[in-house]
Amino acid sequence: MQTPRDDFDTAWKEMVQRYFRDFVAFFFPAVHRDIDWQRGVEFLDKELQQAVRVAGRGRRTVDVLAKVWTQAGEETWVLVHVEVQSQVDKGFAQRMYVCNSVLSARHKRAIASFGILGDTNRNWRPCSYSHERWGCRASLVFPVVKLLDFEDCWAKLERSANPFAVVVAAHLRSQTTRRHPETRLQ
Repeated sequence: MQTPRDDFDTAWKEMVQRYFRDFVAFFFPAVHRDIDWQRGVEFLDKELQQAVRVAGRGRRTVDVLAKVWTQAGEETWVLVHVEVQSQVDKGFAQRMYVCNSVLSARHKRAIASFGILGDTNRNWRPCSYSHERWGCRASLVFPVVKLLDFEDCWAKLERSANPFAVVVAAHLRSQTTRRHPETRLQ
């Protein structure tokens, strides 16, 4: 049986997959400019699920794995982790690292990992993971977007034709009204 949280996660995943080009343009414009959109996007759900089993899925995370091509003609895999929870998840950065590492090792290719954080803690911004033992170090640094950073951009969100402007506005509104959901439609 699906819970409301599962339905919310499913909605995010469907939006990211259906409007992937808009998603990348809205949150990661430099990456958007480097992708050859004429070659299309292929979603790799099977490959992703194998990696997620190894990494241990967070309670409230949406993951999308897409194959794209760069303007230079290189095949690239893009892993998107969307954390839509309202609390800090201390395992987020490590899961990013493990998923990236498993996919990279299993498929012999570089993986670009991106995070979207939808929590309400302004100070929680995990953007790297590393571990070290006896001089041996492994790490991953990854870009993240904090949805709270759009709070002061309402006019820009309202003017934008990008569907993710509406998604972000709705998410922010749900965060500010979470204790009083009856006010959401006012």
